[in-house]
Order: sequence, then structure tokens, then C-alpha cells
Amino acid sequence: MSGLRTLVVGPGRMGQGIALALHGAGWPVALVARSRRPLVAPLVLQPGDWAAAVRAAELVLVATPDAAVPLAAADLASTGAVASNHAVLHLAGPLDRSALSALEPTGAALGSFHPLQTVADPVTAPARLRNAYAGIEGDARALAAAERLAAALGMTAVRIPASAKPLYHAGAVIAANYTVALAGLAEAVARDAGVEPEVAARMYRPLLAGAVANLEALGPVAALTGPIRRGDAATVRAHLAALPPDARAVYVSVGRVALALARTAGLTPAAAERVESALEGGG
Repeated sequence: MSGLRTLVVGPGRMGQGIALALHGAGWPVALVARSRRPLVAPLVLQPGDWAAAVRAAELVLVATPDAAVPLAAADLASTGAVASNHAVLHLAGPLDRSALSALEPTGAALGSFHPLQTVADPVTAPARLRNAYAGIEGDARALAAAERLAAALGMTAVRIPASAKPLYHAGAVIAANYTVALAGLAEAVARDAGVEPEVAARMYRPLLAGAVANLEALGPVAALTGPIRRGDAATVRAHLAALPPDARAVYVSVGRVALALARTAGLTPAAAERVESALEGGG
């Protein structure tokens, strides 16, 4: 089956990354943007009027920042080139098909395709996207196009109800962005403990990699280790006494989540109550 002729609008890192991956999979891909910008080879920015590029496409991917999706949809509508034969998908995590409402009169199939992966460099995207997941929603024909897109990228498409997109995206932020934030907090705590900054920047990374490996192999309940999983309330109290107020608040908040996992994993009610008391005392 040949690939859908695809137009990427607003090619940032994710847009370029997807375009590179599709190009490698043999899909015809073009890119357009309001301003000139450097692109990774062999991608080329379509010159001139958007209308011709839109008419030549079957699938249009709106790869702009989230806030610009409705504006991009209005720009596409103004070309007069979007028609009922098109499927238009945006890549914004918290938004549903209604962000493309300016295109409703065209009859195009509208939806969203949110890759659950970070792309810092478009060149790495084809490998990064492979085996990752994508949250999709929208019209029936848009969903079909999103599933074909996911298959071409080597991704697994997961259908998300439109009303649940913000909640689904919050989970993505917790999994990715907050993990990075927690790693940064751990580094700062190590510096406060007297560890040299260049060592503090690296010392917890093998630990984090081990935790991720356990998570992949076992899932969060079985992978949880540490004082809360063991029911070691004395260590929890010692941590809370040593931490500065801001870090202590994070420890308590995430500790409550860890305690729920520990209970599921089989921590005894008595031990769980002792840990809970220690966390409440630190809050």
C-alpha cells in the first residue's frame, strides 16, 4: 500500500522528525511554513502559495505550537484548497479535533495525532518514534488516516475520547516532563549535600536508568523500591528533616503516590500507616 501524500504545516522539530520518518518509509512528503526556516536534509520547504501544496496532499499535519493550531487551521481554510478528500490532523497533546473547527465547512476529516515521545533533534526522530505510542482522536476517516500514519512510523495508535485529551496529556507531562524535573531536583539536593556539581549532574543517572529498566520489565507496582516500599518510616522522617521546604513538599506529594503503589504491592497496613504518619508530619 502506497503512503498518503502528506503535507506538514509549521515544521518544527516534531514536524520535521515525522516528515523524515515518512520520507524514509517511502511516503511523499512536503513542508510549508509562513516563514523560511532551515530544514534537515533531504526535507525541502515548499515555495510560494500554500494552495497548490494543499491540493496535492491527502493528509495534512498541523505541526505548529498548540496555541497556533486554530490559526493554522484558519490559514488553511483561507487557501480554499482543503476539500472533503483531505484528512487534517494536528499534533497538539491537550487539544481535540475542535481546534481545527475553521476547517469544518470544507468537509475534510478532522482529528489529532499526538506522538508520545520527545524529539530534541529531528534527525533522531525516526528511531525515537519507532515503538512509541500516539494518542489519536477525531472523525472516522481521520482516525483511519492516523492509524495508517502510526503504522508507517512504527508506532502504536491509541484512541482517546476527545473530552479526555487534557487528562491523557497530563499523564504524558507527568511521565516525561516531571521525570526530568525530579532528576533536576535530585541533582540540586545532591549539591546541597556537598557533592561536587559536575558529579551531582551525573551520579543519579545510572540509578534512573535502572529504575526505567525495572519499570519496563515489571510495571510500576513491582518496580517500586526504597524506604516507602519497605515501610521504613524512620528513613522517611530522616529524609524530611534533612530536605529544604520546597524539596520536602515534593517528597511528601510524590511519597503519597509511592505509598499507594506500595500498598498495592503488599505493604502491610501497619507499616503503611507508619509511613503515612511520617509523610503527614513532613507536610
